Formats: sequence, C-alpha cells, structure tokens
Amino acid sequence: MTTLVSWNVNGLRAAARKGFLAWLDEARPDVLGIQETKCHPDQLDPEVRQPEGYYASYASASRKGYSGVALYSRVEPLDVRFGLGLHEFDSEGRTIVAEYPDFVLIVAYFPNGSRDHHRVPFKMRYKKEILAYCNDLRRQGKKVVFCGDVNTAHNEIDLARPRQNQKTTGFLREERDWIDEIVTQGYVDTFRDLYPDRVGAYSWWSYIGGARSRNVGWRLDYFFISEGLRPHVLDAAIHPDVQVSDHCPVSLTLDLPLD
Repeated sequence: MTTLVSWNVNGLRAAARKGFLAWLDEARPDVLGIQETKCHPDQLDPEVRQPEGYYASYASASRKGYSGVALYSRVEPLDVRFGLGLHEFDSEGRTIVAEYPDFVLIVAYFPNGSRDHHRVPFKMRYKKEILAYCNDLRRQGKKVVFCGDVNTAHNEIDLARPRQNQKTTGFLREERDWIDEIVTQGYVDTFRDLYPDRVGAYSWWSYIGGARSRNVGWRLDYFFISEGLRPHVLDAAIHPDVQVSDHCPVSLTLDLPLD
C-alpha cells in the first residue's frame, strides 16, 4: 500500500515555521508532492531541505520567492526529471516527474490566471502541454498519476459560491473545459470518482473574511490517474484540519507498493 499526498504549502519556509515538519513526522506519507515552495533548496534549513527518511528533489523558479515544486519520497524513484522541457514553464519551477515501478508521478503547480485574467492564456498553454506529456507517457505503456494545485474548480459542487465566481479565474468556462477534456481522455479525478456527491469538500480558502472558518472554499488540488490505475485506488481524501497553509493536503492511497 502506498499513500501519496499533494500540498500547496504557500511557501515552504513559512510552512516550516508553522508546523510543517511536525505534520510530516505524524502523517509520514510515502510520497509528498509540494507546490509553491517559494524558495531554492539552499534557502531551507537542513531538516526541511532533506527530511529524515526521505529522498528530496526540487524544481525551483528562476525568480526567487516564487512558485517552485518539490518531491519527498521514502523510496528512491527509478528516475526523476525536472520540467516539461519547455523554458516558459520550466523557468517557473512548475513540474517534477518521478518514475516508480508501477506508475509515473507528476507533481505540478498550475499557473494562476491572475485577477485581471492576463495569465489565463499562459495557464491554458501549460494545461495543454502537461496533458500532452501525460498522453505521451501513456503511449509508452506507462500508468500515470498527476497531482497538484490545478488552480481550477471543476464543477459547481467544487466551490462554495459558484454563481458569484462565473467570471473569476479558477472557474472560467475554458479552465473548467480542460478538466472535462482530461476526463474524456481517460483520466480519473480520484476524489470525485469516490465521492461524487460530497459537498463542502474544499482544499483552498482565502485568508480574507474568515473564509476557512466558514468553509467558503474551493477544491483546487487534485489527484488524477490514468484509467488503468482505477482498480488500485483504496481511498482519496482531503484534509482540511491541517492548517499550515491556505491550502490543505489532499491524498491518494493505492494498493501498490512503491518499490
């Protein structure tokens, strides 16, 4: 059995000050994919940069204090690759790819479309390229897991106030259509597949106006799997009680070993 966790920590250094390592020591996921590290590894304290019992990998943005993803794995992956091979995305540290015997894991931090929508085209290009990357892996006979902060709520059930956010990035029709498309192409939203009618299940809350205490949130963080892994899913969960970040961790449990 393998437990994978994805978490946008909104700054790994800040998260470390708020109890990240205590959470890691208690939760002990087999794999942790982290988004929005906002740092380079040399800026981290040693116990965060290389947690005991984990192999750690980082893809950092060229610009300091921005974006960035990381992977902690209790088993050394067969291979780790950084980025999609496309500079416009890779310079922002958005993607890590780790290969294990039974699947390839992609940890991704999808761009925010920006309040004035000027980054929506960039976000949609990233979505297009990561789907092409996943499909190429499947053509090679690989099973795919991809996780991360997708910065999109798929359907009205996935945010508290859908009517008020029709023109807000993260719930624009074109952003949501991309999730429709990946589902059509054979990828499974693991949480919604198991819990199709669960309401109030969110993974991000604004810091403004006490949104978290009132559970006025969005489900922006996902584990998607290629169809062939569906029989191996034991559970998928959201962990709103973990309050280190404005996002909470989401998890996927598979009945497959990591090595």
